[in-house]
Amino acid sequence: MKEKIGKLVRQLREDANLSQTALGSHLQMSQRKISYIENGQFEPSTEDIVAICRFFGVSADYLLGLSDKK
Repeated sequence: MKEKIGKLVRQLREDANLSQTALGSHLQMSQRKISYIENGQFEPSTEDIVAICRFFGVSADYLLGLSDKK
């Protein structure tokens, strides 16, 4: 699950032309935490998932890989 979320976060970030540092600033997370999430080394908390979904305007189902619909 961590890897799937990480790939989607990276894709969303790259589609928005944001660096890990810039995304971290928007989400009040460190660049390192964004990197760990994207590389599947850290499982984001519920609060992290909510913040990512709100920022990118996607559903939690999409981010968790339960739906292809953003």
